[in-house]
Amino acid sequence: MKIILDLCGGTGAWSRPYEDAGYDVRIITLPEQDVRDYIPPSNVYGILAAPPCTEFSLARNFYSNKKPRDFKGGLSVVDACMRIIWRCDPSFWALENPIGMLSNWLGQNKYFFHPWWFGDPWTKRTALWGNFNPPPRIYFDRNKVMTEEQISKCQKNLNMPHIYGSGEKRAAGRAITPPGFAKTFFRANQ
Repeated sequence: MKIILDLCGGTGAWSRPYEDAGYDVRIITLPEQDVRDYIPPSNVYGILAAPPCTEFSLARNFYSNKKPRDFKGGLSVVDACMRIIWRCDPSFWALENPIGMLSNWLGQNKYFFHPWWFGDPWTKRTALWGNFNPPPRIYFDRNKVMTEEQISKCQKNLNMPHIYGSGEKRAAGRAITPPGFAKTFFRANQ
């Protein structure tokens, strides 16, 4: 059975299509497991990594309490994900984070997307680094995915989705991988 590691996987939304298809999905996420001390099994087929964006997101400039960024702490998680990837040498791997400051350390991303490209009604420019087949974009007109009201709300709030409410609830909701993207990524990387 093909093993998929979902590093910093939270709810497991990104790896759910793999699990539904019968893959052996292992979600490595706090508080149960910390990627910084995780020892992966051998013969890992694929790795999905979504380290927290707290220290790297540009949205933090607008919505934070102006606390200084902890790049060292944030990079310790990114470093752990990359070490697991290099150790496993999987058939494919992808690390995601919103377009922001992480490219200062990882270089140019391979791909970026908005959730609405895959049928999820909000905007959030998300970058992917790695060795993977880019998922083909499904929608090219956001008016086919989002209502005028949704578009207006996103534009007025720096593209923040309103389906999750506000504050911490919104931040937690935005951290979940959009289901349309997850399914399309799975179809491109089986």
